[in-house]
Amino acid sequence: MMAADVPPIVFVHGTRFSAGQWSSQLAALGDDFPVAAVDLPGHGARSDEPWSLQAATDVISAAVESLGSGPALLVGHSLGGYAALEFARWRPQQLRGLVLAGASASTRGAWAVPYRWAAGLVPRVSAQRLTRWNDRLLRRLYPPEVVAATIRSGYAFHTLPTAWGEVLGRFDASAMRHVAAPVLILNGEKDTVFRAGELDFARAHPDARVELIPRARHLANFDAPDAFTDAVRRFAWQLPARS
Repeated sequence: MMAADVPPIVFVHGTRFSAGQWSSQLAALGDDFPVAAVDLPGHGARSDEPWSLQAATDVISAAVESLGSGPALLVGHSLGGYAALEFARWRPQQLRGLVLAGASASTRGAWAVPYRWAAGLVPRVSAQRLTRWNDRLLRRLYPPEVVAATIRSGYAFHTLPTAWGEVLGRFDASAMRHVAAPVLILNGEKDTVFRAGELDFARAHPDARVELIPRARHLANFDAPDAFTDAVRRFAWQLPARS
């Protein structure tokens, strides 16, 4: 039986993935918290829907409402982390806390150049070939129980150029000023690119802290699912009581 003031938790996946990215976290946390994971527009079950940050905000908002337990703790990884920052700006009444995972680097300036190049390259490679590469990589690096749901759901390569085209040039540490809730910046220790601005992001918010997952890379919830889940659980329990 869940406590009366337990925060619901909504998970938002990263680039090209789907709600399946969070299968380990949903299984581990579902007995203690109301939990949900979204498919962002253009991804997973929403593959046919056009991407936009506004549409992503609407999808996240509907997931929070579906849990029916008040403002939620939002956990966003990479692209999902930047979508979570957009949600935090426009739907503050639905936010109780924010975990930014692999999403504490500025998407402006010189940092964005290689990602614009990569986003432009993706359409030149067939989706079938990209799928084979991704399946092979995930199976080589991670246990089947961690990545099976992600592989089964497929990849949103077709959405990647549009999604990152909107995100690039839009976010830096100043986005933290719009987050009216406590923030945990949760990064893999070896994710040197996407944790590049973590201290700037933390300093830009009055109630933010940084936690690193030892030896983990960008996909920290795949590299160390138990450690990632434990960090989210501890942060959820530490959130202030609902007003």
